[in-house]
Parts: sequence; C-alpha cells; structure tokens
Amino acid sequence: MKLVVAVVQDKDSNRLSQALVEHNFRATKLATTGGFLKSGNTTFLVGTEDIRINKLLDIIKENCKHREQMIAPVSPMGGNADSFVPFPVKVEVGGATVFVLPIDEFHQF
Repeated sequence: MKLVVAVVQDKDSNRLSQALVEHNFRATKLATTGGFLKSGNTTFLVGTEDIRINKLLDIIKENCKHREQMIAPVSPMGGNADSFVPFPVKVEVGGATVFVLPIDEFHQF
C-alpha cells in the first residue's frame, strides 16, 4: 500500500478531485499555501494499493497542467536593492508535486 501526497495549484484542484472520484480513488483535500508565490494550493492525500499507483499518477499528471503567470515581486525589505526587479515577471506555475510513501499498515474505523 502507498500514500500519495500531491500538492497542486488551486486552479487544478476541482478537476483533479472529480477525476479521482470517477476512477474510485478516495482522497482527503487540505487547503495549503505555497511558500514561493504565497498562493493557494490544495494538498491531496490518497491511499492506494501498489498495483493502482501508476493509474493514480497518470490521473494527477493529466489533470494538473503547467501554465505561465505574471507575478509582481515583493520589494526587498532592508536587503540589497541592486538585484530587485521592480516590474512583473512571468513564472511557470501549476503542475503537481507528488510524494509516494510506503505504508506498513492501514486501518479504517
């Protein structure tokens, strides 16, 4: 058995949630915040059998796409202003960060 922890952008959350239900995966959704862009994320916790792990990873990959987004950088507070870029920059966001962890035991009460 495996525990999959998938951190996805909020824009992909509903689509992924629906796809998981369609393929009979149970998931717990947690509202989380990313450290880099300080934007909302959703973290999914999914327990599954080893033989279904590839299907689960395919579903995550299909429903969590990379996209470009313009962000306004935060000005440095007391730091070196020489390297500060005062205008919005384009960054790649989205996709999913996925951790697959082994589970020794599983209990449901």
